[in-house]
Amino acid sequence: MTTKELRRAFLDYFWQNDHLIRESFSLVSSDKSTLFTSAGMQPLIPYFLGTARPPQPRMATCQKCFRADDLDKVGFTWRHLSFFEMLGNFSFGDYFKKEAIRFGWEFFTEVLRLPKDRLWISVYKEDEESYDIWKKDIGLEEVRIVRLGKEDNWWGPVGATGPCGPDTEIHYDRGPQFGCGRADCQPGCSCDRWGELWNIVFQQYDQQPDGTLVPLPRPGIDTGLGLERLAAAVQGKETVFDIDIFAPIVSEISRLLGVAYGEDPAKDSSLRIIADHIRAITFIAAEGIVPSNEGHGYVLRRLIRRGMRLAWSLGKEEPFLHQLVTVVADQMKDAYPELKERREILQRTVFQEESRFEETLEVGLARLEDKIEEAIRRGNRKLSGRDAFVLYDTYGFPLELTLEIAREAGLQVDTEEFEQEMERQRQRARLKTKFVSPFEDRDLEGLPPTEFFSYMPESEENLEGECRVLKVLTQGKDVWCALDRTPFYAEGGGQLADKGYLLAESTDPATASGIFRVVDAQWIGDIVAHKVEVEKGTLAVGQRVWAKVDRERRQRIRRAHTATHLLHAALRNRLGPSVFQSGSVVDEDRLRFDFSYPKPLTDEEIKAIEDEINGHILSSIPVQASTTTLQEARRLGAMALFGEKYGERVRMIQINGVSLELCGGSHLSNTSQIGLFKVVSQSGIGANIRRIEALTGEKARRFYEERMEILKQGSSLLEVPPEQLLQAIEELKDRLREIEKKWRELREQSLQQKIADLLSSAQEVQGVRVVTGVVTDMDIESLRRLADQLEVQIQSGIIVLGTVDDGKVIFVSKVTKDVVARGGHAGHLVRDLAKITDGGGGGRPDFAQAGGRNPARLREALRKVPELVIRQIQKS
Repeated sequence: MTTKELRRAFLDYFWQNDHLIRESFSLVSSDKSTLFTSAGMQPLIPYFLGTARPPQPRMATCQKCFRADDLDKVGFTWRHLSFFEMLGNFSFGDYFKKEAIRFGWEFFTEVLRLPKDRLWISVYKEDEESYDIWKKDIGLEEVRIVRLGKEDNWWGPVGATGPCGPDTEIHYDRGPQFGCGRADCQPGCSCDRWGELWNIVFQQYDQQPDGTLVPLPRPGIDTGLGLERLAAAVQGKETVFDIDIFAPIVSEISRLLGVAYGEDPAKDSSLRIIADHIRAITFIAAEGIVPSNEGHGYVLRRLIRRGMRLAWSLGKEEPFLHQLVTVVADQMKDAYPELKERREILQRTVFQEESRFEETLEVGLARLEDKIEEAIRRGNRKLSGRDAFVLYDTYGFPLELTLEIAREAGLQVDTEEFEQEMERQRQRARLKTKFVSPFEDRDLEGLPPTEFFSYMPESEENLEGECRVLKVLTQGKDVWCALDRTPFYAEGGGQLADKGYLLAESTDPATASGIFRVVDAQWIGDIVAHKVEVEKGTLAVGQRVWAKVDRERRQRIRRAHTATHLLHAALRNRLGPSVFQSGSVVDEDRLRFDFSYPKPLTDEEIKAIEDEINGHILSSIPVQASTTTLQEARRLGAMALFGEKYGERVRMIQINGVSLELCGGSHLSNTSQIGLFKVVSQSGIGANIRRIEALTGEKARRFYEERMEILKQGSSLLEVPPEQLLQAIEELKDRLREIEKKWRELREQSLQQKIADLLSSAQEVQGVRVVTGVVTDMDIESLRRLADQLEVQIQSGIIVLGTVDDGKVIFVSKVTKDVVARGGHAGHLVRDLAKITDGGGGGRPDFAQAGGRNPARLREALRKVPELVIRQIQKS
């Protein structure tokens, strides 16, 4: 069976056993215990704890998971992966141990038909109930039921607290050739013979922060079955990297790198690691995560750079990981179509990160190799944390990558010293922006702090003025300068930098001897660095220049910044005081605002927020700036941004009766100057973080103008006045519903006719009524419903239906209980029929389904039904 078929078979089996089937939850963890979802049950923790009500007491999923715990084992064992799919069935106070164990055994032995003699069981040593179920109910001999301790057969919790309990595991005997050779080798041995496939966890306890186990109000079942491991067992592959969805990825990596797979164990491991990582990279990036130095983004960056380093060691020095995104998307598109839809964006994300690291990889590797050689020469078995930090800070080497390369050389790294260097950098970062300075520290020695003279109230006078050039630095085409004073706002607090001009010997560009266009301004400590493009003349130290800010652009930014404060206040007013700003971008009549909130805002909430803000705009509320002490600002209730560090003197922006925030940005003097505010989008950007994007002023006006044009066009198309457009659309919807109703009636008539035709052709075999036939234009779900209706009609008998969907044969069979008692078995029927059409399948005695690959033999197969029924009934 293919991996796709295994995934489908698992979900179908539990659907047949009354489980609600849910699509995979997000790969980004919904709780704060881990960055990523690491188990199928993790998104369902509230149901186990009883803090939320499940939609159904039985559920089954195929969950995207990511774990970095065993990253150093990936590629070196047959089973370890960072990203994987976990099949799982769950019970929230419904069934418990006996049913869960039966489901697992039945799916393996009857649906997948795994050899029973290769399946071994482990149970928690104190769990007598599970042991007895395996021995007495399932009928396993004692020698194949192994009792193990808590380190092997106790699961959870995810993180430090949460649901947990004893478990039982189904192991697959991969064969003595993978074992240690010991006579007493059995599950629990550290060798590779025993493949743990299915972990059935009995969620009985809620672990507290102090380790106390509190019984859960309703014990539940949580199971985890690694899809890739299962595929390796079913497909008879030695490793998960050889299964049908992995082999094409490994093959493509081998081709792109020009390295044969299967000839050199060391190179094989590298190819497998890259194959694993590109799957993880693709799925993490598909969650909207981008590489960064924090949280989820850091994990993504680490995976990309580790993959590049391995490729480099195999001779590939240019970016190539992005080319593999297409292969991953092709292999996973059936279950995760979003990968195909977002392929170009994902490729671009990976390529950009590869390009960044490519610039420093060669030099960084050379530096690290020098440090390793130096340490070995001196007899030192540990690299300094300072050296590891330089590699991280200058060359972009994640600490884990340095640790890995050092370990390969037999060295350790002083991680404590590395963390000390990181903390020093964080302290420096609090005084600076993330901007990378073009100046060395010595370039700015002796320069006075830059005086910023362009705070509100803003006028022509303080948006321009004479300044003196203190420093000029040229880097290729880029020219940067430092001035003694400036009207240019340097980027900070989310607000973009001002733009404008520096003019030499004149305040008018027409008569100036030098024209230098300012395109960026950034703080470097307490000095503003101005990036300029030289249009005329030469910029020199000591030169007097006239600095002139682009006034209209500044005004557009001011509108957006003051509106951002109104938005923050409105969100807290409407959604509650737990809302806090977590980031912002203030652009020209456009803003982006990130804030803490656990769910999307409703349309009503968005409208209420817009109405509140536009009400403040119409009210012409004064906006005032003042400077005071941090202590006084706190006493007055001024809001400070979480994580920001403030000096003793702070600047407050007050919108009377609405908002009071600490802020160093540019603002209006009155809310009426915003003109108009409009939210254009909201989205989730992480766990409990929402993002709103909005327009102000002229851009907001144009937004409404464009929507009015769309309204006019819609009215024209439906030939009604704009005020009647909604009514016209409703009438169209009513007509469509009527058409759909008639279509459903016709479909029902067609279904009833099919039922009548099938019943009229029913045969009696061994005293059993047998209904069989080929049904056209039906998918698997429709075929199931047809079989259900036929069962109601015949009340006693056997039903076997066949159809062709998307070029594949599908069989569905139902056997009534009285006929099951006489030997009838739906699973055996469809299994034998599927073989005729080059397929397979099976199921329960009363219901089963199967598939085949040869539609031309469908009718031939169904003609065998009476013969198969005779065998079953006679045999009984």
